[in-house]
Amino acid sequence: MAEIPGWLTEGQARMLWDAVQRLPAGATVVEIGSHQGRSTIVLGHAARTVGATVVAIDAFVDGRLFGGASTRDLFEANIAAAGLEDVVELVVGYSTRLRPHWTRPFELLYVDGKHDYWTYVDDLRWSTHLPEGGEILVHDCFSSIGVTAGTLDKVLLGSRYRYLDRSRSLARFTVRRPDLTDRLRVAAQLPWFVGNVFLKVLLRLRLRTVAGWFGHHGPYDPF
Repeated sequence: MAEIPGWLTEGQARMLWDAVQRLPAGATVVEIGSHQGRSTIVLGHAARTVGATVVAIDAFVDGRLFGGASTRDLFEANIAAAGLEDVVELVVGYSTRLRPHWTRPFELLYVDGKHDYWTYVDDLRWSTHLPEGGEILVHDCFSSIGVTAGTLDKVLLGSRYRYLDRSRSLARFTVRRPDLTDRLRVAAQLPWFVGNVFLKVLLRLRLRTVAGWFGHHGPYDPF
Protein backbone atom coordinates (compact mmCIF):
# COMPACT_ATOMS: atom_id res chain seq x y z
CA MET A 1 0.00 0.00 0.00
CA ALA A 2 2.79 2.41 0.90
CA GLU A 3 4.09 2.36 -2.68
CA ILE A 4 0.81 3.75 -4.09
CA PRO A 5 -0.12 7.46 -3.83
CA GLY A 6 -3.10 8.27 -1.65
CA TRP A 7 -4.27 9.51 1.74
CA LEU A 8 -5.15 6.26 3.48
CA THR A 9 -3.06 5.96 6.65
CA GLU A 10 -1.70 2.75 8.12
CA GLY A 11 -4.25 2.93 10.95
CA GLN A 12 -7.07 3.35 8.46
CA ALA A 13 -5.77 0.45 6.40
CA ARG A 14 -5.90 -1.68 9.54
CA MET A 15 -9.50 -0.61 10.06
CA LEU A 16 -10.40 -1.73 6.52
CA TRP A 17 -8.52 -4.99 7.01
CA ASP A 18 -10.31 -5.75 10.28
CA ALA A 19 -13.72 -4.99 8.75
CA VAL A 20 -13.09 -7.52 5.96
CA GLN A 21 -11.84 -10.07 8.47
CA ARG A 22 -15.27 -10.04 10.11
CA LEU A 23 -16.95 -11.16 6.87
CA PRO A 24 -17.96 -14.75 6.09
CA ALA A 25 -16.55 -16.75 3.20
CA GLY A 26 -18.19 -15.84 -0.09
CA ALA A 27 -18.89 -12.25 0.98
CA THR A 28 -18.56 -9.25 -1.32
CA VAL A 29 -17.03 -5.86 -0.55
CA VAL A 30 -18.04 -2.79 -2.59
CA GLU A 31 -15.57 0.09 -2.77
CA ILE A 32 -16.73 3.42 -4.20
CA GLY A 33 -13.72 5.46 -5.29
CA SER A 34 -10.56 3.47 -5.98
CA HIS A 35 -8.17 5.93 -7.69
CA GLN A 36 -4.84 4.10 -8.05
CA GLY A 37 -5.82 1.22 -5.77
CA ARG A 38 -4.17 2.10 -2.44
CA SER A 39 -7.21 1.03 -0.40
CA THR A 40 -8.30 -1.58 -2.95
CA ILE A 41 -5.12 -3.56 -2.38
CA VAL A 42 -5.73 -3.62 1.38
CA LEU A 43 -9.31 -4.76 0.84
CA GLY A 44 -8.23 -7.31 -1.75
CA HIS A 45 -5.56 -8.99 0.36
CA ALA A 46 -7.90 -9.08 3.35
CA ALA A 47 -10.67 -10.51 1.17
CA ARG A 48 -8.41 -13.29 -0.06
CA THR A 49 -7.75 -14.46 3.50
CA VAL A 50 -11.47 -14.98 4.17
CA GLY A 51 -12.57 -16.10 0.71
CA ALA A 52 -14.34 -12.83 -0.17
CA THR A 53 -14.23 -10.65 -3.30
CA VAL A 54 -14.01 -6.89 -3.91
CA VAL A 55 -15.96 -4.83 -6.44
CA ALA A 56 -14.10 -1.57 -7.09
CA ILE A 57 -16.20 1.24 -8.58
CA ASP A 58 -14.59 4.33 -10.09
CA ALA A 59 -15.47 6.61 -13.00
CA PHE A 60 -11.81 7.57 -13.61
CA VAL A 61 -12.82 11.12 -14.48
CA ASP A 62 -10.48 13.12 -16.72
CA GLY A 63 -8.80 16.19 -15.29
CA ARG A 64 -5.80 17.25 -13.22
CA LEU A 65 -7.29 16.12 -9.91
CA PHE A 66 -8.48 12.72 -11.08
CA GLY A 67 -6.27 11.50 -13.93
CA GLY A 68 -8.83 9.79 -16.14
CA ALA A 69 -7.66 6.89 -18.29
CA SER A 70 -4.09 7.13 -17.06
CA THR A 71 -5.26 6.60 -13.47
CA ARG A 72 -7.24 3.55 -14.58
CA ASP A 73 -4.09 2.17 -16.19
CA LEU A 74 -2.20 2.69 -12.93
CA PHE A 75 -5.02 1.07 -10.94
CA GLU A 76 -5.04 -2.02 -13.13
CA ALA A 77 -1.25 -2.26 -13.06
CA ASN A 78 -1.20 -1.98 -9.27
CA ILE A 79 -3.86 -4.66 -8.85
CA ALA A 80 -1.94 -6.96 -11.21
CA ALA A 81 1.34 -6.32 -9.39
CA ALA A 82 -0.38 -7.22 -6.12
CA GLY A 83 -1.64 -10.47 -7.63
CA LEU A 84 -5.26 -9.57 -6.96
CA GLU A 85 -6.81 -9.83 -10.41
CA ASP A 86 -8.80 -12.88 -9.30
CA VAL A 87 -10.11 -11.11 -6.19
CA VAL A 88 -10.84 -7.55 -7.40
CA GLU A 89 -13.48 -6.80 -10.03
CA LEU A 90 -13.36 -3.31 -11.57
CA VAL A 91 -16.62 -1.62 -12.53
CA VAL A 92 -16.05 1.66 -14.39
CA GLY A 93 -18.77 4.26 -13.99
CA TYR A 94 -20.27 6.93 -11.77
CA SER A 95 -21.59 5.43 -8.54
CA THR A 96 -24.68 7.64 -8.72
CA ARG A 97 -25.56 6.26 -12.16
CA LEU A 98 -24.79 2.65 -11.32
CA ARG A 99 -26.69 2.56 -8.03
CA PRO A 100 -30.29 2.69 -9.33
CA HIS A 101 -29.66 -0.39 -11.48
CA TRP A 102 -27.52 -2.38 -9.03
CA THR A 103 -29.03 -5.69 -7.89
CA ARG A 104 -26.12 -7.65 -6.42
CA PRO A 105 -26.06 -7.93 -2.61
CA PHE A 106 -22.85 -7.31 -0.66
CA GLU A 107 -21.73 -7.38 2.95
CA LEU A 108 -19.37 -4.40 3.35
CA LEU A 109 -19.42 -0.90 1.83
CA TYR A 110 -16.43 1.44 1.66
CA VAL A 111 -17.19 4.98 0.47
CA ASP A 112 -14.39 7.24 -0.75
CA GLY A 113 -15.97 8.82 -3.82
CA LYS A 114 -16.77 12.42 -4.63
CA HIS A 115 -16.93 14.41 -1.40
CA ASP A 116 -19.81 16.79 -2.06
CA TYR A 117 -22.95 16.41 0.06
CA TRP A 118 -25.22 15.17 -2.74
CA THR A 119 -22.90 12.46 -4.09
CA TYR A 120 -22.02 11.21 -0.62
CA VAL A 121 -25.66 10.97 0.47
CA ASP A 122 -26.44 9.08 -2.73
CA ASP A 123 -23.50 6.74 -2.10
CA LEU A 124 -24.93 5.95 1.34
CA ARG A 125 -28.02 4.64 -0.46
CA TRP A 126 -25.91 1.71 -1.69
CA SER A 127 -26.41 0.39 1.85
CA THR A 128 -29.84 -0.80 0.69
CA HIS A 129 -28.01 -3.95 -0.40
CA LEU A 130 -26.35 -4.50 2.99
CA PRO A 131 -27.81 -6.86 5.59
CA GLU A 132 -28.94 -5.56 8.98
CA GLY A 133 -25.77 -4.91 10.96
CA GLY A 134 -23.67 -4.59 7.81
CA GLU A 135 -20.78 -2.13 8.06
CA ILE A 136 -20.11 1.06 6.12
CA LEU A 137 -16.70 2.74 6.21
CA VAL A 138 -16.45 6.35 5.05
CA HIS A 139 -13.20 8.15 4.30
CA ASP A 140 -12.78 11.89 4.90
CA CYS A 141 -15.64 11.86 7.39
CA PHE A 142 -15.41 14.68 9.94
CA SER A 143 -12.79 16.18 7.61
CA SER A 144 -14.58 17.01 4.35
CA ILE A 145 -17.38 19.56 4.73
CA GLY A 146 -19.66 17.79 2.23
CA VAL A 147 -19.18 14.35 3.78
CA THR A 148 -19.61 15.68 7.31
CA ALA A 149 -22.79 17.54 6.33
CA GLY A 150 -24.17 14.32 4.87
CA THR A 151 -23.22 12.40 8.01
CA LEU A 152 -24.97 14.92 10.26
CA ASP A 153 -28.08 14.72 8.09
CA LYS A 154 -28.28 10.95 7.57
CA VAL A 155 -26.60 9.62 10.72
CA LEU A 156 -26.99 12.18 13.50
CA LEU A 157 -30.53 13.14 12.44
CA GLY A 158 -31.42 9.96 10.60
CA SER A 159 -32.83 6.63 11.69
CA ARG A 160 -30.90 4.08 9.61
CA TYR A 161 -27.21 4.29 10.58
CA ARG A 162 -25.34 3.92 13.84
CA TYR A 163 -21.87 5.47 14.32
CA LEU A 164 -19.31 3.03 15.72
CA ASP A 165 -15.81 4.55 15.71
CA ARG A 166 -13.13 6.11 13.52
CA SER A 167 -9.44 6.17 12.71
CA ARG A 168 -8.83 9.86 12.14
CA SER A 169 -11.04 10.68 9.14
CA LEU A 170 -12.10 7.08 8.39
CA ALA A 171 -15.41 6.51 10.18
CA ARG A 172 -17.26 3.25 10.66
CA PHE A 173 -21.04 2.93 10.72
CA THR A 174 -23.47 0.04 10.81
CA VAL A 175 -26.94 -0.43 9.37
CA ARG A 176 -28.88 -0.33 12.61
CA ARG A 177 -31.32 2.11 14.15
CA PRO A 178 -29.44 4.53 16.46
CA ASP A 179 -30.42 5.49 19.98
CA LEU A 180 -29.69 8.75 21.79
CA THR A 181 -26.26 7.58 22.94
CA ASP A 182 -25.27 6.80 19.34
CA ARG A 183 -26.34 10.28 18.22
CA LEU A 184 -24.38 11.93 21.01
CA ARG A 185 -21.27 10.01 19.95
CA VAL A 186 -21.62 11.50 16.44
CA ALA A 187 -21.98 15.00 17.90
CA ALA A 188 -18.86 14.42 19.98
CA GLN A 189 -16.78 14.26 16.78
CA LEU A 190 -17.71 17.81 15.74
CA PRO A 191 -14.93 19.64 17.63
CA TRP A 192 -12.38 17.54 15.72
CA PHE A 193 -14.15 18.45 12.46
CA VAL A 194 -14.09 22.16 13.31
CA GLY A 195 -10.36 21.87 14.01
CA ASN A 196 -9.80 20.28 10.62
CA VAL A 197 -11.71 23.04 8.83
CA PHE A 198 -9.68 25.64 10.74
CA LEU A 199 -6.43 24.00 9.60
CA LYS A 200 -7.65 23.86 5.99
CA VAL A 201 -8.40 27.59 6.07
CA LEU A 202 -4.88 28.28 7.35
CA LEU A 203 -3.41 26.15 4.55
CA ARG A 204 -5.50 27.96 1.92
CA LEU A 205 -4.15 31.22 3.29
CA ARG A 206 -0.62 29.78 3.04
CA LEU A 207 -0.20 30.11 6.79
CA ARG A 208 1.65 26.81 7.26
CA THR A 209 3.71 28.19 10.12
CA VAL A 210 0.55 29.07 12.03
CA ALA A 211 -0.90 25.62 11.25
CA GLY A 212 2.28 24.18 12.75
CA TRP A 213 1.54 25.97 16.01
CA PHE A 214 -1.62 23.85 16.17
CA GLY A 215 0.25 20.61 15.48
CA HIS A 216 -0.27 20.30 11.72
CA HIS A 217 2.88 20.10 9.62
CA GLY A 218 3.18 19.89 5.85
CA PRO A 219 1.25 21.35 2.90
CA TYR A 220 -1.56 18.82 2.76
CA ASP A 221 -5.00 18.88 4.36
CA PRO A 222 -5.51 16.82 7.53
CA PHE A 223 -6.79 13.34 6.67
